[in-house]
Amino acid sequence: MEVREAAVEGRSSSRAEQWWRDAVVYQVYVRSFADANGDGIGDLAGVRERLPYLRDLGVDALWFSPWYPSPMADSGYDISDYRSIDPAFGTLAEAEQLIAEARVLGIRTIVDIVPNHVSDQHPWFEAALAAAPGSPERERFWFRPGSGADGSSPPNGWQSIFGGSAWTRANGDGEWYLHLFAPEQPDLNWTEPEVWAEHEDVLRFWFDRGAAGVRIDSAALLVKDPALAEERPHSGPGEHPFTDRDDLHEIYRRWRAIADSYDEPRVLVGEIWLPDAERFARYLRPDELHTAFNFDFLGCPWEADRMRRSIDGALAAHAPVDAPATWVLSNHDVTRPVTRYGRADSSFAFESKRAGTPTDLERGARRARAAALLAMALPGSMYVYQGEELGLPEVEDIPHDRRQDPMWLRSGGVDPGRDGCRIPIPWSGDHPPYGFSADGARTWLDQPDGWAALTVAAESEDPASMLSLYRAGLRLRRKAPWGGGAFRWIPSGDEVLAFARGEDFVCFVNFGSEPVALPPGAEILIASNDLEGGAVSQDTTVWLLNPLGQGEEGR
Repeated sequence: MEVREAAVEGRSSSRAEQWWRDAVVYQVYVRSFADANGDGIGDLAGVRERLPYLRDLGVDALWFSPWYPSPMADSGYDISDYRSIDPAFGTLAEAEQLIAEARVLGIRTIVDIVPNHVSDQHPWFEAALAAAPGSPERERFWFRPGSGADGSSPPNGWQSIFGGSAWTRANGDGEWYLHLFAPEQPDLNWTEPEVWAEHEDVLRFWFDRGAAGVRIDSAALLVKDPALAEERPHSGPGEHPFTDRDDLHEIYRRWRAIADSYDEPRVLVGEIWLPDAERFARYLRPDELHTAFNFDFLGCPWEADRMRRSIDGALAAHAPVDAPATWVLSNHDVTRPVTRYGRADSSFAFESKRAGTPTDLERGARRARAAALLAMALPGSMYVYQGEELGLPEVEDIPHDRRQDPMWLRSGGVDPGRDGCRIPIPWSGDHPPYGFSADGARTWLDQPDGWAALTVAAESEDPASMLSLYRAGLRLRRKAPWGGGAFRWIPSGDEVLAFARGEDFVCFVNFGSEPVALPPGAEILIASNDLEGGAVSQDTTVWLLNPLGQGEEGR
């Protein structure tokens, strides 16, 4: 399978000022990226050794999933100390060195901030458990008496995102505490000034160490209804008791002022899952967050009409606040694209994850390649989750005794959880651990046999590999062949998406079963899969320099 690429000259874009508006951000899940000390767990030393790989891939920034000290009840999203590094990963000094070394290579660093909750082993929560009801230590959290005659029932009916009640009874005094995630992740009370001050100090701590920005976990969940009202099926905007409350915006205005106070302003990226485009855009006003994840695109099925609607919706939502859209195909929480796109239903939703559902990995890989080039061509920034560039499939046959995700544990095995997209990266060799760790080491999640062709070493030698496609596509993207021009749709059939950017750049995607001829005289910059006699085959994206597209009107 040949990837065609032509040179583009003289179309480089200025990236110094608002670099994040069109950045390619690579998500590093440290535990599964590279292991330097041979214990089967990825670490910062492993990341530092692989920085040249990330430079050559062509990314602008690294987003690190939480690397802080944690009991790992939720893979690091239960944090016991926001100003240090988990010993399994390294030290604070190593993190500072990594940030500096990456920046020398032209790669910025974004750290993960988790403001909704802490670990139950965080000093604040340990002090709260040791204190009496009504004490200042407990006011940092949501401790409440139970309901019922003897207080033996939860204060209300809120449910945890991980399944089951969102309340756990504290030992000894009978009060209950709130946790929208696992019981080991007690929610913070953002009506308390001390909670505000602590997080603002944590921001400064990492910004002062060179972090170029923060990704804000569960950014729409921080503020709760003080009355703890029950959820209603059809609550109006801002009326949900713990999601998208209006008081959230003042928190992020304060954070934006801190970010803007640096000589090189820091970037705020929100993890915001909201179906209402207007409510979503409110977080991206000029004095709040810079960008937020585009989860509609991530979960969109591989269908022309649905993809077009998702793209239109994202661009329309961001335009009023002049914020760049983000294009995301995968992350550490969702089924990997090669597996998902190979299914009859190629969409993704947390409530409908389907472990063991039949998939055609060859078809999934073709679609994942086409989706990657499509995402690279859209205006805005792009996120790449580690292993996506290798075309790794979801690992679905993990033995029960090896699974670690609380989503699987708390659902009694009904929810397959997220371990399958967190398998350690294969770097080289023909058997596990594929260069991730020293030979003989067992990785924290087992890698499958049969991944030899998916290693970085093997794909680097194959010009038709997924890795070669990502490298070529990102190299072209950096040259901005669209010259900064505006986005517009070009008339096309029902099974084709075609859009232009600038004077002569066209991105063309064929979703249909019949090959589609290209415009005469079009110069092919890159194609995700082989063409058929000059025509674009099914599940293929091509980038064109096509002067004949000038002046086309979108339908």
